[in-house]
Amino acid sequence: MRISPRALRGRPPVVLLAVLTAALTLPSIPAGARAGGGVPATRPGAQGPTGGGSVTSLPLTGGRLPAGRTAQRFDLLGVGWDGPARALAGGTVRVRTRDAATGVWSGWHELETDGEDGPDGADAGADATGTAAGRAPRGATAPLWTGPSDGVAVEVTPGPAGPPPGLRVELVDPGEGVRPTGPRTVPAEPSAAEPSAAEPSAAEPADGGRRTGHHQAPRPEIVTRAGWGADESIREPDFQYTGPVRAVFVHHTATTTEYACSDAPRLIRAIYQYHVQSNGWRDIGYNFLVDRCGTVYEGRAGGTDLPVHGAHTLGFNTDTAGVAAIGTFVTDVPPADLLTGVTRIAAWKLGLTDQDAAGSTRLVSGSDGSLYPAGTGAVLRTVSGHRDAFNTECPGDALYPKLPELRAEAARLQGR
Repeated sequence: MRISPRALRGRPPVVLLAVLTAALTLPSIPAGARAGGGVPATRPGAQGPTGGGSVTSLPLTGGRLPAGRTAQRFDLLGVGWDGPARALAGGTVRVRTRDAATGVWSGWHELETDGEDGPDGADAGADATGTAAGRAPRGATAPLWTGPSDGVAVEVTPGPAGPPPGLRVELVDPGEGVRPTGPRTVPAEPSAAEPSAAEPSAAEPADGGRRTGHHQAPRPEIVTRAGWGADESIREPDFQYTGPVRAVFVHHTATTTEYACSDAPRLIRAIYQYHVQSNGWRDIGYNFLVDRCGTVYEGRAGGTDLPVHGAHTLGFNTDTAGVAAIGTFVTDVPPADLLTGVTRIAAWKLGLTDQDAAGSTRLVSGSDGSLYPAGTGAVLRTVSGHRDAFNTECPGDALYPKLPELRAEAARLQGR
């Protein structure tokens, strides 16, 4: 994911007629509120005692948001629209938010608008490539983690194609998490051959996407979806699989870097809700996430040791897995523990198919939006950065140079 929070300095005055703007202060949403009558639409996860959270949509209609709109407090936001993911390409989206505890407004931050993360073919609404069934394609900016907030201002400058329909700001309340009904973690285990962590599915490949190899790294402990409080009712119920994983793409989430590790599950729940309810994807895009303390989290559902088809690297979601470092690592140096967590999950995941973590592999692009036209073969490192496949800063200028040593250590863990 490309870096989203970026304060703007020296920006010239915006011409009013060329800009869509909205500003509001947000008290708590009234109980039972629905769309219409001056009340925003709220798409709940599991509300009430389960604590699944919700996404509130505030339309940016007629250039301004009518005064008096109310919504829940939120921790993450983005701007969405109807139609293709790149409909706002060439435009800008700026937001500022009000801290719920102090009432202090942030500076302006620019959100990335060109949608490089996502399922291949999402612009066509192709369910087979990861877009949620029955949902029309829609675009959204990269999300911005704000922490507890109760006010927002939005400024949208359309690109050459003009403003897309259905422009709205999406406010995510991650809730307290659904009470776990299964194991909270998959324990670390050094064995070379392990059973599937998921129930068999009709869509599961006959061999589970695994091959028996001699270079299997130990499995790190993995916090399950139950462990981070995923509301399983909001995702698509079935699983989609690709061929055996031959490469791992390293990302950063472009969210806050300074967070307590105990808050990482809350942050993951917010990203999950945004990917599903705002972007219209079938599930969270990443296969795994790693926090600053090195804890590894299960991302997209379907089995941690199976080749679950993700929505992390446009054009190269097939035969790959996406691992996201939680934070923004453009200038912030990634903590050593985080790098260790990324290394361990990459070594283990690639070892399941006997892929050398220090090697290379040939992949075929599935989208003209990537660095390679659709159908073009590309030789990429088995541990690659997002920018190796797409024109993006991700995983950040401070994290990307760490990949060579990460590859070497992952290969060592594989016994190479």
